Amino acid sequence: MSSQRQGSPERRLRADRARQAADVIRQQVVGRAYPGGVLPDERFLAAEFSVSRNSIREALDLLREEGLIDRVPGVGTVVVTEKYAHGLNQLMGLAETLHEHGDVTNDVRALGVIKAPSSVAARLGSPDVVYVERLRRLNGLPLSLDLTYLALDVGEPLLGLDLENRDIFSLIEQTSGRSLGAASVTLEAVNADAHSAAVLEVPRGSALMVVERLSHFACGRPVDLEFIRMRGDRLTMRAELRRS
Repeated sequence: MSSQRQGSPERRLRADRARQAADVIRQQVVGRAYPGGVLPDERFLAAEFSVSRNSIREALDLLREEGLIDRVPGVGTVVVTEKYAHGLNQLMGLAETLHEHGDVTNDVRALGVIKAPSSVAARLGSPDVVYVERLRRLNGLPLSLDLTYLALDVGEPLLGLDLENRDIFSLIEQTSGRSLGAASVTLEAVNADAHSAAVLEVPRGSALMVVERLSHFACGRPVDLEFIRMRGDRLTMRAELRRS
């Protein structure tokens, strides 16, 4: 039997088929494609994906384990957890990104001028920085834990301003009279440590996305370095990429 035949769709394991279906169904759930948050029945989904009902049951079990859906007697399989798309192709604060979903507020956990760690000082070109630590909520739900380092001359004017209800980006532009231009972003997945889990109100070991973002003024000067822990069960990252 040829290697091509061995890898053909007809001979794949049921677990592989279930995972394939789960990925597409997850995207549909996040995109709010199911009216009223109720998924089609197993027979319809099995026909949609050309798999057995057992494969669909396994796919739904995967999404149930993620906390995304659940089975409700007399109703069917329903969406029980909303996920929110966070765009990566625009330089925007969380409140700007999620404004249509409700109110973003911030618990300011730390704020003040500190001596920058050497790597932070090198990236911001500032030996002293303003450090801001915020727990960010959407309609009261904890979404992310943001650790922000600001170049001193940029961060000091923010001290005493409304950091509980405003994005730092908009405050930087307001106080400096200058526009932010671009940012470099690194994204990786980690498991929540005990402290992060407690702050974000998730079980220890839960999936978190850690975003490192260095933002610049339009002139190219770096001014804002952030390390953001985002809940993987509530946020999904989205971007549009072009091949040039």
